[in-house]
Amino acid sequence: MKPIQSNLKAWMNKSESFKENYQKMKQELLQDSEIKEFLAIHPELGQEEIDKNLIKLYEFKSQSKQCDQCASFGECKNMIQGYSPILQVTGDEIHIRYEKCHSRLLAEKEQEQNKLIQSLYMPKEILQARFSDIDNDSSRTQVLLKIFDFLEQAKHEIPKKGIYLHGIFGVGKTFLLGALANELKKYNISSTIIYMPEFVREMKASLKDDSVNEKMDLFKKTDILMLDDIGAEMHSAWFRDEILSSILQYRMMEGLPVFFTSNYNLEQLQTHLATTRTGVETLKAARIIERIQQVSDIMHVQGYNRRK
Repeated sequence: MKPIQSNLKAWMNKSESFKENYQKMKQELLQDSEIKEFLAIHPELGQEEIDKNLIKLYEFKSQSKQCDQCASFGECKNMIQGYSPILQVTGDEIHIRYEKCHSRLLAEKEQEQNKLIQSLYMPKEILQARFSDIDNDSSRTQVLLKIFDFLEQAKHEIPKKGIYLHGIFGVGKTFLLGALANELKKYNISSTIIYMPEFVREMKASLKDDSVNEKMDLFKKTDILMLDDIGAEMHSAWFRDEILSSILQYRMMEGLPVFFTSNYNLEQLQTHLATTRTGVETLKAARIIERIQQVSDIMHVQGYNRRK
């Protein structure tokens, strides 16, 4: 029995249509600007070596180079998604190696940056918030200027105070936190955004598996802590005194900022925190308010309810 290669070669020689298509493909390959440049750089490659490696040249030509034929990383057309082909010569052999393309590098960078934002029960739209999506509303100019000032300082050193944002429902307080977190990740600054009602439930549940201290360490030490909707949680003297007070005390002592959103101003929040099942504990609530003032500046977010 003749070897398969011999039979294939004989068929190729007899098949006029195949030879015609082969010659046409060969001409197209050799006229490709990138392949012409590659062959010009390697004059040591003779016609025999080129003919022997036409399939590799075809593989190179048919793929996108550094995203020139791909709309995005997700729409990459290459054999290996996110990798761009490069021709090289070893001996008299042409080889193709692959390196990460621009889109893959950007996608990996964004993936790494997204890890800098940790959230506890925050909606997807908040985690994807951008300042470019915020309405140009003059009533929030001062708040935005304060946030931008924080960002400018954060390029060099994280400021010691965040912002306590208070205002009516739906004025965009939480959205501002999400947009801020997405800007901070560009500077490799981590943020932890916590929805307070779920935070209380999470910490109570942690008593069962003895993970309270482990979780508290995360909230204490993250670069930027964001407590969303403080005052909306089911009030608990235990949470106020053992959890919230401890976290704020640590961050106050370490000079770490905290951002808050609330429907309450500080006076209203103090009243809320003071009320317990056993009575009114004004002093303990006042201590929390004092720590809030130590780790954040107070700002009123004005505007209309955008949820309507």
